Amino acid sequence: MLGNTYDSQVCSIARSLELVGERWSLLIIRDALFAGVRRFGDFQHNLGIATNVLASRLDAFVAGGIMERTHASAYELTPKGRALAVALIALTEWGDAWASEIEPPILYRHAECDGAVHSEATCERCGTIPADEVAVRIGPGMPAEYLATRRGR
Repeated sequence: MLGNTYDSQVCSIARSLELVGERWSLLIIRDALFAGVRRFGDFQHNLGIATNVLASRLDAFVAGGIMERTHASAYELTPKGRALAVALIALTEWGDAWASEIEPPILYRHAECDGAVHSEATCERCGTIPADEVAVRIGPGMPAEYLATRRGR
């Protein structure tokens, strides 16, 4: 995918980038999630991506459990792939606020009631909170040897 495996990183962001961090990856997933694209030729046409790059990305998604091949040239997102919707909504909102000078070209709406859908930081006790109030703590998956090497720096 990225050519760098981030082996020295103990980080879920780095592990996620291994699967979806290549330039075209999130655009392919975006089209599958929100535009209903399933066929190889439709991905290629919509994105203008080289066929060899597209084939490589789709093969990697299948190998990573993000998509499954339904027949020769069609792909379906798995639950693992569909779970990326929240990350894509967050990236869209960030891009609308910080990387664009125009009004949002895409609005996410709840299919049941047409209400606006947003990605927010939420606390299990307080509900929605500002992102700058999010703190980081060491989690149970942090290897003790990693912490020991970091302290010795």
